[in-house]
Amino acid sequence: MSPDLQAGVTFEWRTVIPERATVPNLYHDTAFCREMPDVLATGYMVGLMELACVNGIMRFMDWPREQSLGTMVNFRHLAATPPGMALHIKGVVTAVEGRRIVFQVEAWDALDKIAEGTHERAVILPERFNAKLAEKKTRLSA
Repeated sequence: MSPDLQAGVTFEWRTVIPERATVPNLYHDTAFCREMPDVLATGYMVGLMELACVNGIMRFMDWPREQSLGTMVNFRHLAATPPGMALHIKGVVTAVEGRRIVFQVEAWDALDKIAEGTHERAVILPERFNAKLAEKKTRLSA
């Protein structure tokens, strides 16, 4: 991780809400969700906020040797967004403490601020992480 990754680094990311991201489509295998409004699901929104943060710090990482995983999300979903609408996510790194990175993030559709909150990620070395995961799978199958 580059020493240039510090508090104050800002980023932006844009995407379009796909049809698969709505509550009825994302949770199609749960009967009561198929009857819910056709809007961006909070769970999918959280993923988009995380992806924006990953994208925002990739230029400071030795990708793919270094990667990051989400360790905490704390977002408020403020407004509904239908599929097909563009989403603009803005963020700032608020702290870098060793391998821990903290973000303040907000998202806007074409009309409203739809989300705001904080997110934390941990920088990992995939080779080491995958070795621990393989060991866990071995313990599980024993």
